[in-house]
Amino acid sequence: MPRPTPPSLARHGKRLAVLALLCFAAGAQAQQPQQLQLCLACHGPQGNSQNPLIPSLAGQPRIFLENQLVLIREGLRDIPPMKGVLDGLKDADLIVLAQYFAAQTPVPLVGAVDAARYERGKTLARSMLCGTCHLPAYQGREQIPRLAGQHERFLRLVMQEYRDQPGPGRDTAMSAALYGLKDEHLDDLAHFLSHVK
Repeated sequence: MPRPTPPSLARHGKRLAVLALLCFAAGAQAQQPQQLQLCLACHGPQGNSQNPLIPSLAGQPRIFLENQLVLIREGLRDIPPMKGVLDGLKDADLIVLAQYFAAQTPVPLVGAVDAARYERGKTLARSMLCGTCHLPAYQGREQIPRLAGQHERFLRLVMQEYRDQPGPGRDTAMSAALYGLKDEHLDDLAHFLSHVK
């Protein structure tokens, strides 16, 4: 029969465990690129954007984030506010950034839902089979982004860009999927996706 641990040793063991956890957290923080704070300044706390024109990165698939960061760093995706932000970062730094944002929890957006627009968008998303690639809850996977809970204005602008002027670094499959849709269709899709929980 094992002997019980004296209370003083038990307390000491708990203190060591807490200290080890704090050291690990500090080490993980130290390994994050300096650009993380710059990312958070625009993309919001833990990657939950407060600006309707800037995407939330929290909970995005890691591989999607890694790919986008490389495309932006290499100038293959032209996003004027991002110019120069990733200059000098190594692939390992981009992987750390992607891991950080992928591990964060998306915060649901607050806003009124227009029931008619929501239902039209939901019907359209189903008929277009959006849930096939982005998954039924639109949470994304691998190199495919999470759409659920993203800012409505951001989604609307990006879908229009894919439809009307897809540039380098954009997924041509999305351009084909959105080809021929009217503006009101994009409005309804963006409204539905932004309110999916």
